[in-house]
Amino acid sequence: MPAEQRGPTGMHACARRGVTRLSKRSTTEEATTSTDPAPAWIGRKKKVLPEKVATLRHKLYQKAKHEPKFRFYALYDRIFREDVLQAACGEVFANGGAPGPDGVTIDQIVHAEGGPELLVKQLHEELKARTYKPGASRRVYIPKANGKTRPLGIPNVRDRVVQAAVLLVIEPIFEADFEDSSYGFRPERSAHDALAKVRESLKRGQTEVYDADLQSYFDTIPHDKLMASLRVRITDSAVLRLIEGWLRAVVVETDENGRPKGTRPTSGTPQGGVISPLLANLYLHWLDRSFRTERGPGTWAGATLVRYADDFVILAMHVGSSITSWVEKLLEERLGLILNRDKTQTVNLNEEKSSFDFLGFTFRLDRDLLGRDKRYVNVGPSKKALAREREKLRGMIGTAQSFVPIPQLIETVNRHLKGWREYFRFGYPRVAFRKINHFVRSRLTHHLMRRSQRPYHPPKGQTYYQHLDTLGLMYL
Repeated sequence: MPAEQRGPTGMHACARRGVTRLSKRSTTEEATTSTDPAPAWIGRKKKVLPEKVATLRHKLYQKAKHEPKFRFYALYDRIFREDVLQAACGEVFANGGAPGPDGVTIDQIVHAEGGPELLVKQLHEELKARTYKPGASRRVYIPKANGKTRPLGIPNVRDRVVQAAVLLVIEPIFEADFEDSSYGFRPERSAHDALAKVRESLKRGQTEVYDADLQSYFDTIPHDKLMASLRVRITDSAVLRLIEGWLRAVVVETDENGRPKGTRPTSGTPQGGVISPLLANLYLHWLDRSFRTERGPGTWAGATLVRYADDFVILAMHVGSSITSWVEKLLEERLGLILNRDKTQTVNLNEEKSSFDFLGFTFRLDRDLLGRDKRYVNVGPSKKALAREREKLRGMIGTAQSFVPIPQLIETVNRHLKGWREYFRFGYPRVAFRKINHFVRSRLTHHLMRRSQRPYHPPKGQTYYQHLDTLGLMYL
């Protein structure tokens, strides 16, 4: 009998040594005694999933939820089912995105002879015959708020479709395992949920905060330990080979002479891949899980962990060396990750003028506005978030838009402001909203005045601000 599988932290995958729980019947077709209703996310991603695909996902979720030690061994033939590939194709096309190294765009596939149906048929046949080979990904760099760049690896569209198919099949299995402390890149969970949990913990008196920063997390995940994390739940070697192939696929980028060069990564999961967010969550699941065990600070210190992807905070009545050393040992020694010591800090919100930032918001304890002898948790957009928004608006309302009709420009600005307001409406954003309102109006007033050689004047009897209101500029 095979030895029991362990994750990267040494936790056991199986409850009983030397006993197989695999039957000859397919795990996904077995009847389940549970009548649990399917979570809403089971049947929907970007689009509503076909009924048979949603049923498959529900069965996998129930099996994983009710048998937490079960290891799935018959998943590959579910991945190359045509209805699964069609659903995956719909997800990828709805999400859009740039082409990979082969230069083939989604639009080209849609308008090609045979269209998406031909792509699905080709992938079905390749996967069934096991002749499918993961292609390279294209390296692009996007700017970060701190002036640095973040590398993205963009796979070819056909590879994104297969990744989406794998995601449809394995996501329910791992979602059944994931802890409540994890919020990022998960169905029916959001940044606002994570922020609400932090606020709730602060209200309970957990006012000391360990604010951690992982250095280049997506690029430093050890492949061998990530694969060990997958094998805790999946023993289907064909599925594991697919995922490992994407992890080790060549990354193509342009050198200083404009020539393409390829490198094969030895660690990390490329941001830009459809399956990467799940894999990144899966690896830090070992932090979440270890945290709540008897040996974790969730038990012996009564601490609270709130994690959004690779960004997490730990809140407790007191954060001492026992908690910080536990985190450092787990992340660096056992998971092989790197903590950025310059950005990782412990904050005591009971101290005067202390605060911390999380997911673009600043948390602090302020004096009660009604003069009562207590303090309240003040949450609002951080200074960095406001600075990023101003920089974004400068680009949207600048000299490059001098020839854009004003109604069209205002419509574009409004669309952006609505999205920004939707995210930063959490907590007490009124002061920050006023600052952005003033900045936008000042910027647009200056823009109107410089658009023409002749001085621009609003209609008689109106100020510039009133004129902008008439033109439809929204207020946050």
